[in-house]
Formats: sequence, C-alpha cells, structure tokens
Amino acid sequence: MYTIGQISKMFNLPISTLRYYDAESLFPNMQKISGIRQFSEKEIERLRIIECLKRSGLEIKDIKQFMEWSTQGNKTYEQRKQLFENQKQVVQAEMKKLEKVMDMLEYKCWYYSKAIEDGCEDEIYEMLPDHLPQDIQKHYDNAHRDE
Repeated sequence: MYTIGQISKMFNLPISTLRYYDAESLFPNMQKISGIRQFSEKEIERLRIIECLKRSGLEIKDIKQFMEWSTQGNKTYEQRKQLFENQKQVVQAEMKKLEKVMDMLEYKCWYYSKAIEDGCEDEIYEMLPDHLPQDIQKHYDNAHRDE
C-alpha cells in the first residue's frame, strides 16, 4: 500500500490532482484507513490508465465514463476497446503532426549550421527546393508538405 504522497512523487502529480481523481470516483474501491487514502497496485494501474488517456487528449468526464464501464464487466468490452481505438487514432494523428514539426527543426538546424559555416545563405538558396543533401531533403519535403 502507498500513501498519497508516495503516489504523488511516483507519478509526478500534485496531491490535489489525486484528491480530485478520488472525488470524481476514479478509484472506486480505494481503501481509506482513518480517512487516509491507501493506494494499492490496483489504484496504481488505474492511475496509469488515467494518465495515458489524459495524455491522449481524453477529458476527465470521458475517463470517468471509461472507469464506470470497467466496473460493469464483460458487457462493456466493446465500448472500452472502441475508446482505446479512437484515442489511438488521435495519438497517431498528433504524432504525424509532431514528425512534421521535428522535420522542420532538423532542416532549420542544418540550414543555420550551413549558413554559419558559409557565412551566408547564398549556397542554400541555390539548393532550394529540391537539391538539398539527401538526408536533409526528406526533412525539408515533409516539413513543407501541405496536408
């Protein structure tokens, strides 16, 4: 069993957030001894799921719905699976956007390294848009792709 302070440190979450989750019934079977929350491995696993869903963009009300489904047994497997499938698509779309951002950062780091080395940007301008070094070209192309 773990205290709220230990869980706060473990997950790098404010104690107030953990209290809020408890108030929202996200830990329905958590033991309290003399009013002190006792986090078991079950609550830790729930917290991992809560944090995963939260980071995937799901709102607390929807996480709460998922937790309610979880208490209803096998009749809600389909809804729970669909929720994770939907969030998986959300995260994949976000990752694609971040890859584009990373490619622009990679390209610009190369760009300014080259400009510093050359003392100007003239040679770079001559390479644009499609005569860049091969490894840089792929970053440039992805960063400039319209979607």
